[in-house]
Amino acid sequence: MTEFSEWESFYVIVGSSAGALIGLQFVVLTLIAETPPLRVREAGAAFSTPTIVHFGVTLLLSALLSAPWPSILLLAILWGILGLLGVTYALVIARRMKVQTAYRPVFEDWLFHVVLPLGGYAILVLSALIAPSYLREGLFGVGAAALILLFIGIHNAYDAIAYVVFVKRQSTESD
Repeated sequence: MTEFSEWESFYVIVGSSAGALIGLQFVVLTLIAETPPLRVREAGAAFSTPTIVHFGVTLLLSALLSAPWPSILLLAILWGILGLLGVTYALVIARRMKVQTAYRPVFEDWLFHVVLPLGGYAILVLSALIAPSYLREGLFGVGAAALILLFIGIHNAYDAIAYVVFVKRQSTESD
């Protein structure tokens, strides 16, 4: 299928970026683990874990779409299931954000941890539904979803690190 071959470079770039960022996130979490704030586990489940999940989904999508599939149907089913799982996971994250007490989420947190991921995963589901009939558009949908999740992960990783460095570390130093 020639449509897939046209996307190969895109998924090599996106997938390797997601893989590298997963590693970098683990390094940063290890470095800031020296002084964990109180209730870090519940905040981590709401704010840090989703970042790794979004990077992992981006990496998985890149691997799936780089494999030599004989037809689009099975692949579309797989990325549709991944999208449905992602929608469910985004709703779980919304609940975790609401019940954790380590940090009070602001609009930007809801946007980047719930709303945008829901949109990215919904695009993945919709593209799976249209791909068998409109392959080109379906592949653009998957590409858009992968980029959305990658950029959400980058934003959220930076946001978490900036919070620890500029807010938490300064508040512990002034105490």
